[in-house]
Amino acid sequence: MERVNQTNSVTEFILLGLSSRPEEQKPLFVVFLTMYLITVVGNLLIILVIHSDTRLQTPMYFFLSTLSFTDVCYTTTIIPKMLVNFLSKKKTISYAECMIQMYFFLAFANTESYLLAAMAIDHYVAICDPFHYVTTMSHHRCVLLLAFSCSISHLHSLLLVLLINRLIFCDSNVIHHFLCDINPLLKLSCSSTFVNEIVINTEGLITLVTPFICVIISYLRILIAVLKIPSVARKQKAFSTCGSHLTMVTLFYGSIIYVYFRPLSSYTVKDRVATVIYTVLSSMLNPFIYSLRNKDMKRGLEKLMGKKKS
Repeated sequence: MERVNQTNSVTEFILLGLSSRPEEQKPLFVVFLTMYLITVVGNLLIILVIHSDTRLQTPMYFFLSTLSFTDVCYTTTIIPKMLVNFLSKKKTISYAECMIQMYFFLAFANTESYLLAAMAIDHYVAICDPFHYVTTMSHHRCVLLLAFSCSISHLHSLLLVLLINRLIFCDSNVIHHFLCDINPLLKLSCSSTFVNEIVINTEGLITLVTPFICVIISYLRILIAVLKIPSVARKQKAFSTCGSHLTMVTLFYGSIIYVYFRPLSSYTVKDRVATVIYTVLSSMLNPFIYSLRNKDMKRGLEKLMGKKKS
């Protein structure tokens, strides 16, 4: 009965951020404001280019424009609060705000993961089964893939937030992170986190690993198919097609695996840096990675800039 009568004494949390040193707050504010502006402008530019050029109305660019939109939403969930806290002495976030931020952070992170898997499948079909590409990757199927990605991601996020919401926080309200994430909150809880950890290690693991396995299988089959191509030029073209996507996959999944595929007790400041990579850095680099090595995107950008000048 004693457990039932317990209630949360915590109404707000303190986000320690990346650094607690006062002299580092303004430089960090400038760095992250710059990164945020580059992310928003760069990704919105990709969306504009894709939607203004009829030659870019293909499944690959459909997923890329959706990825760019997700990146804008993703960083907007995190960075504005970081910027406020850099310039504020009271680095607090209310309990409700914390739950909302965590919900959207997890939802957009998982959506990005599934979109990267969908793009890997698109590359696989384009290289390994080009004659059936139009029918296999029809617009209807692409929309279904997107709907599935968003639905799974939001349901997964809702489940984890509801499980966090049932925990009791009574000893401390200081989060050793720059956002409300699962691991730091689990470490703060003064009630049992057994159910949370079971769900994270089962449903959470399946939700996270499934798209990653899709990416691995797609690229293994692409590699086998490309190695059978006799022409060196065609091999190079096939590999260059996948280069940008592989860079994003490495950045995103590499840092996520480092943060979440380790015991809760081993959570340290290095995890905060790794979180910056898959939340902020990968979203900022997305426009550069996909545009600088892509002739179609360059032509689309030149066309868009030409329209604006005229």
